[in-house]
Amino acid sequence: MPLPKPVNIADAKARLPELVQRAAAGEEVIITRNGKPQARLVPLSPTRPRVPGRGAGQWEIVGDFNEALPDELLAAFEGRAE
Repeated sequence: MPLPKPVNIADAKARLPELVQRAAAGEEVIITRNGKPQARLVPLSPTRPRVPGRGAGQWEIVGDFNEALPDELLAAFEGRAE
């Protein structure tokens, strides 16, 4: 697999939609500043569709889930802890 041809940042700014389309198609785009690689534009990993109920039976919610937090824990969450 050949190395991707670098694109300087000014060109990348002017051609961003094209570069994003190329990356989405599987190409890796290296963005340089002053001839030095600074960033890499790559395609996102494919996502799996969410399936309702996939985790059914794997989690248990304790009975006091909706109860008020103890004062010291609530203070810690609110940044009032000493």
